[in-house]
Amino acid sequence: MKTWLVAVLTAATAGWAAAPHGGAWAAPLQFRQIEGKNHQTRKYTCATGKIIQVTYWNAQNGQSFAVLPVKGTQMLFVNTISASGAKYEAGSYTWWTKGPRANLYDTMSGENAPPLLSDCVTVIR
Repeated sequence: MKTWLVAVLTAATAGWAAAPHGGAWAAPLQFRQIEGKNHQTRKYTCATGKIIQVTYWNAQNGQSFAVLPVKGTQMLFVNTISASGAKYEAGSYTWWTKGPRANLYDTMSGENAPPLLSDCVTVIR
């Protein structure tokens, strides 16, 4: 169980390490000191009809993560403090869930900008 997060973070971050010039690849990131507890995958259908798959990871130390695609690239989001629901952030992006619903925001778009993905609802299997 200790290596599951290493494998997932390595896979999720492998594409991020490309150098801007020449196409060389850096070594993938590894987080050996974070021990995994459990994970679950959910599919969401959003208002635009787009379906996305999100994998949530919980670590023994209380941290939680979400891996989801943003503009065609898998990104690793880290859980942050939220007054309501669960809020995950990666760079300028925020994935905010409340019950079975979620929205994806880009904070660089401005405070009043609409979400990149809105009214995403968990698909029940």
